[in-house]
Amino acid sequence: MKKTFFSLCLATTLVLGGANSFAQKGKPLYTFPLGVESYTYRASFPKSVIATLDTIKALGITEMEGGAPKGMTGEEFKKLCDERGIKIPATGSGYEQIVKDPEEAVKNAKELGATFVMVAWIPHQKGNFTLDNAKKAVEDFNRVGKALKEKGITFCYHNHGYEFQPYENGTLYDYIVKNTNPEYVSFEMDILWAQHGGADPVGLLKKYGSRYKLMHLKDLKKGIKGDLTGGTPAENDVTLGDGQVNIPEILRLAKKAGVKHYFIEDESNHEYEQMPKSIAYLKSLKE
Repeated sequence: MKKTFFSLCLATTLVLGGANSFAQKGKPLYTFPLGVESYTYRASFPKSVIATLDTIKALGITEMEGGAPKGMTGEEFKKLCDERGIKIPATGSGYEQIVKDPEEAVKNAKELGATFVMVAWIPHQKGNFTLDNAKKAVEDFNRVGKALKEKGITFCYHNHGYEFQPYENGTLYDYIVKNTNPEYVSFEMDILWAQHGGADPVGLLKKYGSRYKLMHLKDLKKGIKGDLTGGTPAENDVTLGDGQVNIPEILRLAKKAGVKHYFIEDESNHEYEQMPKSIAYLKSLKE
């Protein structure tokens, strides 16, 4: 891990220093704090929490979405992050857990200093997300969102692609957005999973802009045709800017919509190679 960390520092310097090679004219489009989803380093955290956080800090990342690694309390993890100038504005919860005990989700969030809690999966039969699944989610989200708001926490639902099952003149995702109370339920857009599910992230931002508070930045390999399973092989998650997602337009609209936090999530198995390149790409974008 030590060798990997120092190699990464060198690679980061070289790649970020070379970002100007594809820089454009105009004001920077990337003006938000640089964030990462902790799942990006799922293979590294179990080996060494300290070395992984040092790696994240070396990349210039100042925000993270995630929770305490196994065997560590929220307070302990927050302290390590604080020492490295990394804030945790958002954390996640499983659907069943938060529905059963919203208070526990609030407690976990407050230990980390998070003000957002997101749920990224609605239980359903794979490849068969139904209206009944959506109706139950709407009911649960409105109740849980209210409970969290009363404690100063914002609840967000993170799309995974399967929700774009056609329904009436739109999709079941449209049904969920339209039937959840904006006071209690916000959304985190995962731009890869929206694209993979057959939706247009740009169109969604134009339609529901202010409902989005968080965003996962990731890119889908060119030529890959998505489906409604909510899954794709790791090799289809590519460096930002190398895939088929219209990231510049998404960022312009997200900024306009008031999205609060942006987290790069690299689900590939090449995160040490791809993360510095993705950051360089973001820094190259101009209005």
